[in-house]
Amino acid sequence: MELKVKKIHPAAKLPVYGHPGDAGMDLFACVDKILSPGELFPVTTGIQMAIPRGFVGLIWDKSGVSLKGVHRLAGVVDAGFRGEVRVVLVNLSREPYEIKAGMKIAQMLIQPVVPVDVRESEALDDTSRGEGGFGSTGLY
Repeated sequence: MELKVKKIHPAAKLPVYGHPGDAGMDLFACVDKILSPGELFPVTTGIQMAIPRGFVGLIWDKSGVSLKGVHRLAGVVDAGFRGEVRVVLVNLSREPYEIKAGMKIAQMLIQPVVPVDVRESEALDDTSRGEGGFGSTGLY
């Protein structure tokens, strides 16, 4: 599958896979920014892309960035979207976090989309899990 990417900023870098067979391709910041503790900021990547119909780009954390307490929020790039890809980062640490142009800030996975027909129903099938969630299976 081909992913067409257009650079719209001089500092933009194309997404790249770190290793053959990796699921996520790295996304790069194209501007410098100091992210203060508690601050949320949409970091520009300087790229637009044409994700093929039937697929979606899902943006996930980079483990090295998340170890510093910085995480991405949201992160769905639909096939019909042609605007600049931005990565919303939040600094949950107690220290400022420096973002530099050219730095890896997140990773994107390209996944197939399974369309579903949503139908209202008065009843749902019973399962062994039922309504259990939020730790209902225990920790050990």
